[in-house]
Amino acid sequence: MGAAAKASELDPVHVRIEDVRKSYDGVEVLRGVTFDVFRGRINVVIGGSGAGKSVLTRQILRLERPDSGRILIDGVDIVPLDDWKLVPIRKKLGMVFQFGALFDSMSCFDNVAFPLREHTKMSRREVHDRVMQRLGDLNVAHAAPKLPGQVSGGMQKRVALARALVLEPTSGLDPVSSRLVDDLIAETSAKFGVTSLVITHDMASVFKIGHHVNMLYKGVIEESCSPAEILRSTNPIVVDFLKASGVQTE
Repeated sequence: MGAAAKASELDPVHVRIEDVRKSYDGVEVLRGVTFDVFRGRINVVIGGSGAGKSVLTRQILRLERPDSGRILIDGVDIVPLDDWKLVPIRKKLGMVFQFGALFDSMSCFDNVAFPLREHTKMSRREVHDRVMQRLGDLNVAHAAPKLPGQVSGGMQKRVALARALVLEPTSGLDPVSSRLVDDLIAETSAKFGVTSLVITHDMASVFKIGHHVNMLYKGVIEESCSPAEILRSTNPIVVDFLKASGVQTE
């Protein structure tokens, strides 16, 4: 590992989004989004329907290419990278969907093993040991031979989280959209020190697990601060959003 790579991993900012813009058919959805995702912390992006949360997520994961702006992960701008150069970057990322998004026809074990088989040259024994370790870390090792449909929704989320962590257990970016997995996010953050990015419209998640919150409104970040500080915000857009969410402001 070079000196530059080592230095980037010491940077408290794990992901930096700079002036990201994205339009569809002439309609600008992201209008210059800028904020930092802090290393080893639970970072939350909040916003109502139509704020641009889903579009922002696709840009950060480079499922789409922004029209302009920069997205730096460990100091590397991923916006200009082609699919081949994105491979090592994507190995650092894990994504957990609200409903798990497991492969129904695969056992829980095979779901978690899938990224290892696709992206590494680990032996069968090494894959087995890594998968069982991750499932065990999340207290669902007993679910390994079962199909997703044979376990509870909560267990499915734990299996999905194990899959997200199996490649890079100490580095991850986890966009999620439901407080049903709040406890898992907090538990994983504490246990593995992963960087988490929670995408939600639910303020309960912010105050339950968030370390830093960014409010997205009509394609721009209106506020970026701690959960406690957002309660003291005088920005009328933020104040109205909090009131509409049933949050008592100071």
